[in-house]
Amino acid sequence: MQLFDVYPLYDITPVKGEGPYVFDEAGTKYLDLYGGHAVISIGHSNPVYVDAIKNQVEKLGFYSNSIKNPLQEELAQKLEDLSGCKDYSLFLCNSGAEANENALKVASFHTGKSRIIYFNNAFHGRTSGVVAVTDNESIKAPFNAKHEVTKLAFDDVEGLEGELKKGDVAGVILEVIQGVGGLDEASTEFYKAASELCKKYKAVLIADEVQSGYGRTGEFFAFQKHGIRPDVISIAKGMGNGFPIGGILIDNSIPARSGMLGTTFGGNHLACAAGISVLDVIKEEKLMENAAAIYEYVKERIAEIPQIKKLKGRGLMIGLEFDFEIAALRKELLFQNHVFTGAASNKKLLRILPPLNIKKEHFDTFFEALKIVLK
Repeated sequence: MQLFDVYPLYDITPVKGEGPYVFDEAGTKYLDLYGGHAVISIGHSNPVYVDAIKNQVEKLGFYSNSIKNPLQEELAQKLEDLSGCKDYSLFLCNSGAEANENALKVASFHTGKSRIIYFNNAFHGRTSGVVAVTDNESIKAPFNAKHEVTKLAFDDVEGLEGELKKGDVAGVILEVIQGVGGLDEASTEFYKAASELCKKYKAVLIADEVQSGYGRTGEFFAFQKHGIRPDVISIAKGMGNGFPIGGILIDNSIPARSGMLGTTFGGNHLACAAGISVLDVIKEEKLMENAAAIYEYVKERIAEIPQIKKLKGRGLMIGLEFDFEIAALRKELLFQNHVFTGAASNKKLLRILPPLNIKKEHFDTFFEALKIVLK
């Protein structure tokens, strides 16, 4: 049986990881500045993470959510303490798309409405509901067109209020920093207005922090810079450092009822053990502070490279915008200089999403490789 074609594949097979590096079958070492789509938050094969999963699987790897699982309670408490997000309830699932699907359901259940507002260049996932609020027509099937959704311009307060005042909007979903869309971030005025308008017109504000959360921007969540409190926050990617886990934080003003949301694998024992270890490492190693400091260092270093026209993002959610399309540059960095980087829908943008414990010397390696390629 052959594998279904998902992505174009580079001819590299990683077989081992260590910190910010992966190694192929021949033992070649690659600097991973992409983290598998921002998933590797505390480094490959982090010993705290490895021990947590190994110790847990020796005790109990899985049981369903029909029994008590104290690990879920520990994860929720540590998440509250580190993020500062109090008076939320945590629902655990398996991925970012699943988190956003459940966020949309919560908005619809709570308001009794069905229409969802999303924005230009948004990416919220590929499953049925969230692909309908993803700005990429090529990945939508005719079935997905049945959802009631409205796309608006990002950072347009007037347009948002015009739709909300119609009274039929269940929720507004947004990435505070757009990932696949090109690391654009709207103004603080826009986020504050979105929060206030959702309250005024009784819609649910959903912050998709699947990629930007978990300390990646230098704060635990990207929205915290803007001083707002979303009704629902979706999380995944860096939450498990590679072990599949996702979730949503639901403001306690939204009443829950048994059976409204459900999952078989979500919040299982191994996933929670992984998630707890990630939070412990982020706290103990001060990785949010590191993300902020490394961004400042990158800001200094790009002055050496005139082909970089713009620095986008925050913390270790970095976009380097060049004055040319970067597909060949990425390939050259990978095959000739052994550096993993990412792309975006903006074809001139190089996306950098490394582990949060990356160091300045790793970026020195990257910039030297970049200079070689650009010659």
